[in-house]
Amino acid sequence: MSFTEELKWRGMIHDMMPGTGEQLEKEMTTGYVGIDPTADSLHIGHLTGVMMLKHLQDAGHRPVVLLGGATGMIGDPSGKDKERSLLDEKTLKANEKAIESQLRKLLDFSHGKENSALLVNNYDWMKDYSFLSFIRDIGKHITVNYMMAKDSVKKRLSSESSAGMSFTEFSYQLVQGYDFLHLYNNYGCKLQLGGSDQWGNITTGTELIRRKSGGQAFALTCPLITKADGSKFGKSEEGNIWLDPEKTSPYKFYQFWLNISDEDAERMVRIFSLNHRSRVEQLIEEHREEPHRRLLQNTMAEELTLRIHGREELDAAQKASRILFGKNVTETLRSTPAKLLLEVFDGVPMHQTNATVIAEEPDAALFLSDKTGIFPSRGEARRMLKSNAISINKEKVNQSYRISAKDLLNDKYILIQKGKKNYFLVRVDQD
Repeated sequence: MSFTEELKWRGMIHDMMPGTGEQLEKEMTTGYVGIDPTADSLHIGHLTGVMMLKHLQDAGHRPVVLLGGATGMIGDPSGKDKERSLLDEKTLKANEKAIESQLRKLLDFSHGKENSALLVNNYDWMKDYSFLSFIRDIGKHITVNYMMAKDSVKKRLSSESSAGMSFTEFSYQLVQGYDFLHLYNNYGCKLQLGGSDQWGNITTGTELIRRKSGGQAFALTCPLITKADGSKFGKSEEGNIWLDPEKTSPYKFYQFWLNISDEDAERMVRIFSLNHRSRVEQLIEEHREEPHRRLLQNTMAEELTLRIHGREELDAAQKASRILFGKNVTETLRSTPAKLLLEVFDGVPMHQTNATVIAEEPDAALFLSDKTGIFPSRGEARRMLKSNAISINKEKVNQSYRISAKDLLNDKYILIQKGKKNYFLVRVDQD
């Protein structure tokens, strides 16, 4: 299957310049995606562009990732109603280093292969380019009329919430266009890929190549990925879903994919899974027959967590998930690190007591009422214990049960469960 056929069945083509498919059929083609290093991690919103490069490479072509060390100092106005904060060179360099390590998990940068992935930084060719030289050599080839006609510019200027557009932002289109020209001249790059909001910037590059070098270059964009309700994909209540495990833990990353809607899952599995078409279509069919199994969500959660974070973190995330929904998981609970335990039960009511209370080995009713306040009275706690509705660390307990140091998880926590869905964590502080 050709690159464009692959993207088409996956629903990943929004606009494509005429002749793009023919160019890709004719010869191995170098294509690039630009990423501005405005944070020290990629988030899953970036994954669509990286997936396009992955499919490009799998089809035998050469992918290039352009880190925008220079353009990151300017700020792309596309899809924004206000100018973003500009970053200094030191911050950008740190961001670039972190992003590079993430990209190496997703693309093949092996040396010696004709279509090995390449990582470049536009700061390298922009840092010594004087302003006068740039407007003389590049600016004269693109008219203001041409730039003003771009949707990204028109939408920004017509927006009621916009305070206008600075010359800095307006120049972004020219700088990105010059990036394409530089890659065309120095790396034989003939294709730029990106989100649909980048069409204007990308076609400025193809026009600059035509006017300045007399060459022909191509453009292909994918739809912006949004949820079925129209909200931005990759956002949770806490913000972006990052690839950096310090920003979004592997457990929360795994849970994000598990919790997407069935409607979103059918679109997302085509975009983010590396399974072949026949397998993806089989998964979708099986999912429709038994949606309660959440086959698509489980497939993406497993595949993407493995790809981004590795086998060990995937195993830990799956193990943590079983704590909530599995049976006979007491030993799993006891071996779960404290940090992961708190992530699994994030938002669960937290009650406190101290080590002296545990040393006294109180009966369960006393512990659940007077010592922690989980129940308002000892009588209510006894009724719940008598009806077999209380679990401690996922094990059912009765009225005769006494709390002791053996119940401590990570020497500090006790998990209380009332009924099927009500959880409480008790934190035991040292005296």
